[in-house]
Amino acid sequence: APNNAVVFLSRLVKEGVDPNHRHRLGWTALMVAAMNRQHSVVKVLLEAGADPNAGDHFNNVYDTSREKGIHSLEVLVSREDEFSHRLSSRAGFRGCTALHYATLADDPRTVRMLLEAGANPLQTNALGHTARSYAKEGEVGTVLQEWEGKGFIRMDMSEFQEKHEVAKFIGSPPGYVGHEEGGQLTKLLKACPNAVVLFDEVDKAHPDVLTIMLQLFDEGRLTDGKGKTIECKDAIFIMTSNVASDEIAQHGLQLREEAEEVSRRKLADNLDDVQKSDDIKISRQFKESVIRPILKAHFRRDEFLGRINEIVYFLPFCHSELLQLVSKELNFWAKKAKQRHDITLKWDRPVLDLLAGGYNMHYGARSIKHEVERRVVNQLAAAYEQELLPKGCTLRLSVQSGGREERSVPSLRLEVVGEDSSSRTLDIRPPLSPEH
Repeated sequence: APNNAVVFLSRLVKEGVDPNHRHRLGWTALMVAAMNRQHSVVKVLLEAGADPNAGDHFNNVYDTSREKGIHSLEVLVSREDEFSHRLSSRAGFRGCTALHYATLADDPRTVRMLLEAGANPLQTNALGHTARSYAKEGEVGTVLQEWEGKGFIRMDMSEFQEKHEVAKFIGSPPGYVGHEEGGQLTKLLKACPNAVVLFDEVDKAHPDVLTIMLQLFDEGRLTDGKGKTIECKDAIFIMTSNVASDEIAQHGLQLREEAEEVSRRKLADNLDDVQKSDDIKISRQFKESVIRPILKAHFRRDEFLGRINEIVYFLPFCHSELLQLVSKELNFWAKKAKQRHDITLKWDRPVLDLLAGGYNMHYGARSIKHEVERRVVNQLAAAYEQELLPKGCTLRLSVQSGGREERSVPSLRLEVVGEDSSSRTLDIRPPLSPEH
């Protein structure tokens, strides 16, 4: 391979020589070709079935010398003459793939060839480094970064609700419009056969899509509209669904209330600890007697449900988790206020509790995001619009009691904090004030 003997290599391949055969010190011919920028050799080896994700068994000269029982000088000479003289004899290369070596060689053409052949840009060597860890600034780093993003595929299954839309999934058959374009899923899987694929809201897909997914889950391959087969046995498929979400939410709340009651009987000091979702387990009886019949009634395909390895249930958030979500959302806006307007935003625990009360279990974390925007961000925007915020000021969010009336609702108050720690409530005029 180092001598670019393409004709000789092609003959060996035709004679049945294994393209993944390893050198006595642990590397493969594809790694050598990638390190030495031998594009023609890389092409021949990949077409012959060379594995672009095979890892090097060679570590460094001295470790390999001890492992193989060979004199270190002999190992050094072999590594330099038969692999490359440009690599350090002391550096560790165990687990490096052809993609790692093409990156070390700073060869964008070979990097692209390997990626198109299914090389995994996220695969790490024994040191825990991906190929991009060794990339210099320039084209190779940019290519790897682009391909790393291809490792995750999201398919919105609400786009495939009608029978005629199924063609968009794998491509139109010959003679139909869009045949040459191919399918959305098949094109993405062809570019990255070992991707993580998310089928979002799979319950909205047409039944014909489920038939296609059966082949995908069962055989690990997919045939597109052109009749070409895409092998994707290393891909991971995840599906989300809102089927039975109300039943799961109600059951989760019931389980959490039961856990809290048990803790009260034991005189638990901190109920937050028992509220965590990790401590709440859905019973097997509930899964079999409630959830499975609902899934069967909706999908109407026992064989489809049988292909699912694991089902993960999402329960409503408990109070301690809601406080974390509110804190995360407030920190996001506080960072923006500081960066854009040099405004420091502060708050205390009662603010978190009040905003957490806006949680709606039917809308999930999205309801917390909307509550923060409605009660906090809108107030900030209104105060800024009315020129009530001094440049570089510190703002404090606090909870204001609604008064003595039984049904009075607490509101959020926005205060400007002075250098002497004194505070002044902002008088935001309606209708811009969201609390009125």
